[in-house]
Amino acid sequence: MKRIILFLATNMAVMLVLSITMNLLGVGRYLTANGIDPAQLLIFAALIGFGGAFISLLMSKWMAKTSTGAQVIDPQAPRNQREAWLVDTVHQLADRAGIGRPEVAIYEGAPNAFATGAFRNDSLVAVSTGLLSSMSEEEVAAVLGHEVSHIANGDMVTLTLIQGVVNTFVIFLSRLVGYFIDRAILKNERGVGMGYYASVFICEILFGVIASIIVAWFSRQREYRADAGSARLLGSREPMIHALARLGGVEAGELPKSFQASGITGGALGALFASHPPIEQRIEALRRQQA
Repeated sequence: MKRIILFLATNMAVMLVLSITMNLLGVGRYLTANGIDPAQLLIFAALIGFGGAFISLLMSKWMAKTSTGAQVIDPQAPRNQREAWLVDTVHQLADRAGIGRPEVAIYEGAPNAFATGAFRNDSLVAVSTGLLSSMSEEEVAAVLGHEVSHIANGDMVTLTLIQGVVNTFVIFLSRLVGYFIDRAILKNERGVGMGYYASVFICEILFGVIASIIVAWFSRQREYRADAGSARLLGSREPMIHALARLGGVEAGELPKSFQASGITGGALGALFASHPPIEQRIEALRRQQA
């Protein structure tokens, strides 16, 4: 839960900085004497929306390490047998998936794992101490296969593109509604007044909630793909089924919000806002594929 909050907060903070900067530089001239220029507003919204999403993506590895306290394992000098096995397993899975070997990290926490990074060949896979201590090596390998599949499928980039699109429409529609309220309802005829800024602020929150539902729906779909990807990499669906069943019986560790969508488990935020499908549905999907 913490992980998603961090991602959205970072995304919004970056968009705010970009918006202020572009306005100071005279880029956001969508408000004219004759009203709003829709073409200029759309360009402004796209620059801010996609800019915020892609800057957040480029910061994702640093954010992951900082927010979880993850310690990256030196592949040339692992400190113990567990670290050596972990690095070797992730590298083997990455080789099978045809991607560059990710950095491998461990962080303190309840059972969970995540993958992040802007590039397929320069990514990060991190697992918690709780997951390593509560699962067999076969089950941990299945979880690692799930995370490697996220990277191989390009899920971080695709999610960023979707986030950029919804950001764009949130910014665009919020300002259209704000301008309409300021002029048509509040009858302000000179520039824009406080009604415009207050309406934009409220609309960005409301539209942002709707946008979160869209992003969460996509996130749930890609979890099924990553589960199936793990089964392909390991040559069997059983390890992933067993890992999911075990996760269903333990309390999932929380991740910073910006990386929850790439984790192995999800939170109970309600069906519309959940980034992960229920464990039971994921197991059933794997069993149907097996049949």
